[in-house]
Amino acid sequence: MTRYTMTEGAPTVPADPAPHVPGQADGPLRRRLRQRGNAQLLRFACVGVASTIAYSLLYLAFRDMGVTAQVANAVSLLLAAIFNTAANRRVTFGIRGSAHAGRHQVQGLIAFGAGLLVTSAALAVLHAVSARPDRIVEVGVLVTATLVATVVRYALYQSWVFKHGRRRP
Repeated sequence: MTRYTMTEGAPTVPADPAPHVPGQADGPLRRRLRQRGNAQLLRFACVGVASTIAYSLLYLAFRDMGVTAQVANAVSLLLAAIFNTAANRRVTFGIRGSAHAGRHQVQGLIAFGAGLLVTSAALAVLHAVSARPDRIVEVGVLVTATLVATVVRYALYQSWVFKHGRRRP
């Protein structure tokens, strides 16, 4: 049964077909939307784990070549961000084809900037506390900072970068 709401001076519009009532099970539409959101978040997490592994390995390789921590972080994060944006575009948000791919990458690089600020600040604090921290400590601090940046990136991807893209059911 469809319910309608009336707003003075506005046309009749269908009401939320599955309103939430505390203590009652969610309606089928609300349940389907929640499942879709959970699946999207899981796909985002999988892409994020792969990106974080790639980022960490790149970072360690650059550090082993004698590159400074800040430069190794920036280059590794940039390379991982390009992969991350492309993978999230396809896997998380279900966008196929090349339409808007360039725009998505540019917007993804802006989101990368937010991550670079967080990770660079974390490295600066670490190096202020310890002039020569172990590589494993550096990577641990960077992975933790990357997790914080990931929350920001997901919000940007969902609300801005891929807002108008086709989402997978």
